[in-house]
Order: sequence, then C-alpha cells, then structure tokens
Amino acid sequence: MILGLNHITIAVSDLARSLEFYIDVLGFRGHVKWQRGAYLSVGDLWFCLSVDTPSTRTDYSHIAFDIAKADFDKFKTRIAEHNIPLWKNNKSEGESLYFLDPDGHQLEVHVGSLKTRLQALKLCPYDNLEWL
Repeated sequence: MILGLNHITIAVSDLARSLEFYIDVLGFRGHVKWQRGAYLSVGDLWFCLSVDTPSTRTDYSHIAFDIAKADFDKFKTRIAEHNIPLWKNNKSEGESLYFLDPDGHQLEVHVGSLKTRLQALKLCPYDNLEWL
C-alpha cells in the first residue's frame, strides 16, 4: 500500500538558475548535483530537479509548501524583492502566496493544514460539497 509522498521531480531548463532559486531564494537544502539534475530537500521532502524541456500548464495543478504564520510576511517580501511573478490571488482559507519558479512551475506557500481547511469548509462549504 502507498505510505505517502516519496519525492517530487520537476523539469528545469537551466540547472544553475533553478538551484539558485530553490536554494538561495526559497531556502531548500542542496545535497548533490550532476550534469542533468540535482537532489534537494525541504523539511522531510525529497525534491529533484531534472534538466529537460519544461512543459508548464495553465490548469490549477501546483505544488504547495508549508510555511509558519510567523514567517509568511517575510517570505512574501522576499518573493517581491526577487521580482518573482505571482500566478494567482488567494481566495481560500489560510494565508497563501502563489508564485512561479524560473521555468513557470506553479508553486504555493500555505499557512494551514488539511485540518484547518476542513474546519473552514464546515463554516463555508464549496458548492455541492459532499463529505466522504
């Protein structure tokens, strides 16, 4: 049976640029790099950069990372200082910042959890919401 999330791999067009973004701007930890990729981590999550031709999408698919409420405003300022483009405004429970990486991958930092989201849905449910 599936135990949980193992790792995330994304295609990047310029490894050096992506390493700078994920390590220097976002604060991921770098472990190793090679000609066509690198292994990083954030918290307990293994994150792989793989040199390829990125094919970004226009749907809502994205990767969201946890951030502490106390760090949210500082992180938001850091994103603005680096002129990192935003792709969406937050309209849901908890503070979120939606931004793009150098290859257009849609990322988010979110203050909250599944538990806080479900609590919010009890007060203000989505259209046609069904509890499973």
